[in-house]
Amino acid sequence: MSLRNLGPDQTRKLNRQDSKLVLAHMYFAMFNLLLGGVAALLQVLVRSGTLELPAGIGYYQLLTIHGVTLALVFTTFFIMGFQIAAVSRVCGDLTSTQRLLSWIGFYTMIIGTVAAAIMILLNEATVLYTFYAPLKAHFIYYVGLALVIVGSWISAAGQIMRYVQWKRENKGDKSPLLSYMVAINNVMWMVCSLGVAIEVLFMLIPWSIGWVERVDVSLSRTLFWYFGHALVYFWLLPAYMVWYVVVPKIIGTKGFSDNLARMSFMLFLFFSIPVGIHHQLVDPGIDAFWKYIQVVLTFMVVIPSLMTAFSLFATFEIFGREKGAKGLFGWLKHLPWNDSRFILPFIGMLAFIPGGAGGLVNASNQMNQVIHNTIWVTGHFHLTISTAVVLTYFGAMYWLIPYCSGRILSKRLNKLALIQGYTWAVGMSIMSGAMHFIGLFGAPRRSDYSEYGGAEQAKEWIAYQAVQAVGGTLLFLSILLVLYICIHLAFFAPKGQEVFPVSEAFDRDEKVYPLVENWKFLIVVTIALILIAYTVPVSQMLLDPAPGAKGFGKGQVW
Repeated sequence: MSLRNLGPDQTRKLNRQDSKLVLAHMYFAMFNLLLGGVAALLQVLVRSGTLELPAGIGYYQLLTIHGVTLALVFTTFFIMGFQIAAVSRVCGDLTSTQRLLSWIGFYTMIIGTVAAAIMILLNEATVLYTFYAPLKAHFIYYVGLALVIVGSWISAAGQIMRYVQWKRENKGDKSPLLSYMVAINNVMWMVCSLGVAIEVLFMLIPWSIGWVERVDVSLSRTLFWYFGHALVYFWLLPAYMVWYVVVPKIIGTKGFSDNLARMSFMLFLFFSIPVGIHHQLVDPGIDAFWKYIQVVLTFMVVIPSLMTAFSLFATFEIFGREKGAKGLFGWLKHLPWNDSRFILPFIGMLAFIPGGAGGLVNASNQMNQVIHNTIWVTGHFHLTISTAVVLTYFGAMYWLIPYCSGRILSKRLNKLALIQGYTWAVGMSIMSGAMHFIGLFGAPRRSDYSEYGGAEQAKEWIAYQAVQAVGGTLLFLSILLVLYICIHLAFFAPKGQEVFPVSEAFDRDEKVYPLVENWKFLIVVTIALILIAYTVPVSQMLLDPAPGAKGFGKGQVW
């Protein structure tokens, strides 16, 4: 990206200490990307029937490694590193206390990751990543993942402190949009992860140690999904930050609307948490009315998603019209199709369209009956998170790493990045497409290779599982290319000054909408919606526990 006409603020570098902190997060994220990628490749080869695992390694052990390292660890380390860079970039250098909290959080997460990894490798925690009782892991595994969450809280606290400090030092001014977005995501994360923290600390750890004989399966699943669906938005919102704030600057224009962006993030905060029960539509012990309530709240998330889509493509069209574009889609040819920092997030935006549509299918009570626990759900997950989100993360890494390392994205590395992005898109389209298709015909998720006793229906699945293996192989090659590019950007690329692109919006000077940045209002509404959605269902589980579980009633609902 040219440094001309960017202004002094655009060329401001992070100080050396903040850069080291961000790079440490990126390095560990990349290590987990490799580990999870290897597990994923072996997994699709096994499921297609083309590979038998040696040395007693189990398919579900690989599945657990894949889920934990990529869905939980890679994403969390990237997000924390990216958000640290973001608040430092727009609010100023972290203070020594804020930086210390981030380092404490970083090492706490590493300790937790190592502890969990050891248990998985010893085959003492082959439980996937969903914390589903009665699957039981060694208590060290649960302690390890609890430390990952606690570490992220500590790091998030440092980021929030920097945002609050800016607000205190600039009373009456509109906060930088990027810092507001980071604060929203961190608050949402802290509130939603309380659910899984309660499940792990008060149910799964005592159970795994042997202090209690059994746990309430229904309650533990509910606590997990209170966290589990909001986790999706914890992954997604940093991608939205890139789409709203970074991409307009990369293409050379302003964002469509600062206030619209803030409003969409506010709505994500409200509606990302009280929706977890839509993952439990077929579960017994939950009244149908409360399932319906959470389905309605789930569909409310469509509003900020559509706001985002409108804002992004309005930005692109305005830019094209400024360049003289004519016709309905003439603006498309003016976009920077040779810039990987734009192309990868753009592919992610496009992937989110069918991915989001699939989410509506998953959350619909009637259609969920067809696809529940089929590999359709896995296909949807990979289309939304592994494509829309992760491709955006890759695109961000291609300017963030050199921004912190004092190097630049050279023309050669940019070409490799384009190849990497297209390879990922093709591989994921093949794999996810096959998953969606055979999911509609009943192929189960979370299952090892099987011919199911020669069942005719299962024979139809095998060919598509081979197609999944083709897509998975392309994805692994793309991961190797990501790692090659990022290592070069960190250590070997030409030295220079890369930028952290931050756009202004067309309405930057307008006042923020009332209540959007009123944190008392935001937190009160968030808690109120959670209480509305969960108070009665959880109370019913306590008063009418699942069979064998201890509660305060006789389990009459069951």
